[in-house]
Amino acid sequence: MFKEESIIQRINPVYPCRKYGVSVWQCPQFLFLVMGFIIIGAIVAAWFVASAKISDPTIVTLIVLIVGATSLILSFIITSSFERLAAASRMKTEFIGIVSHQLRAPLTNLRFSLDFLLSEKTEHIKIDPKEYFVILQENTKRMGVLIDNLLTISRLEGGKLPQDKKLVSLGEAVSNSVAKNKPFAAASQIRIVTNFQPDLGRVLVDPFWLDQIITNLLDNAIRYSKGGGQVDINIQRKGKKILLAIKDQGVGIPKEEQKFIFEKFFRSANALKQQTDGSGLGLYIVKKFIELLGGKIWFHSAVDKGTAFYFSLPEVK
Repeated sequence: MFKEESIIQRINPVYPCRKYGVSVWQCPQFLFLVMGFIIIGAIVAAWFVASAKISDPTIVTLIVLIVGATSLILSFIITSSFERLAAASRMKTEFIGIVSHQLRAPLTNLRFSLDFLLSEKTEHIKIDPKEYFVILQENTKRMGVLIDNLLTISRLEGGKLPQDKKLVSLGEAVSNSVAKNKPFAAASQIRIVTNFQPDLGRVLVDPFWLDQIITNLLDNAIRYSKGGGQVDINIQRKGKKILLAIKDQGVGIPKEEQKFIFEKFFRSANALKQQTDGSGLGLYIVKKFIELLGGKIWFHSAVDKGTAFYFSLPEVK
C-alpha cells in the first residue's frame, strides 16, 4: 500500500487500473492515453475539413486551435472525474480491508475467551476467570479506541469536529498526560524525564485536541521504546512559538518509510516486527489537529537509535 512504484509501473498505462481495482475503460491513466489519440484525431480532422472549406489559413489555424483546446479541456474534465471515482473506490476497498484486519484480532480474542469460559472444560480445570475478563476488557478497549479514532477522522475530514479554544499552559498539559501514562511507562520499564523552559506563555488551543496530541505522541514513545529506556520531553520558546519535543530510545523508523509516517493506517516494519498494538491512525490525527491549530509537526528518526517528534504552536503571552 505504501511502497514506491517502479519506473516501469509508472509508464505502464494498465498498471494503475489494477492499482485502483477498476476496468481499463474506467482507469484515469488509460483514458488519458485514449483521449490523447482522440484529440490528435480531432485536430487532424478539423485541419482537413477547415482547409477544404476555407481558403484563409489564419481562420483554419484558429478553428484547429479552438477544436484542440476544447478537446483538451473535455479530456481533462473526463479523466479527472474518473480519477476521483477510482481513487474513492480504492480508498473504500482499502479502508474496509484494513478496518476488518484491525477488528479481527480483538474479536478473535474475545470469542476465544468467551468460548473457553462457557465450555465444559472449565468445570474440570481450576482457572482464575479474572485473567479472561482482563483479556475481554483489553480487547473491547482496543476496539473502542479504533472506533473513536475512525469517528475523529470522519469528523476531521468532513469539517464537523467542533473546536473550543482556550488559553492553555503547554507544560501543565504535558504534566497531566505524563501522570496518566506513568502506570504504562512503569509497566514497560520506561523512565519519563521532563524539562520545561520557565516563563513560557500559553497556547490558544482546544484542550481536548491538545491532550490527544500529547497523549498519542507520548504513548508511541513509550510503546516503541526498549525496556529500561528513557523518554525525554522538552518545551522551549522558539521565536514567537512554543516548541515541544518528545524523544525516545526505541526501534526507530527506517529511512525509506519515513515519508509515509503521517499516512492513515501506516505502521513501520519495525513496529510490526515487535508485534506492538496500534491502528496506524494516531499520527495522522495528531498532524491534522496540529495543522488546524496553526502549528507544525516534524520528526527525526534512526533505526535502533530512536525517534524524536517535534511540534510548535503560536505563543500567546
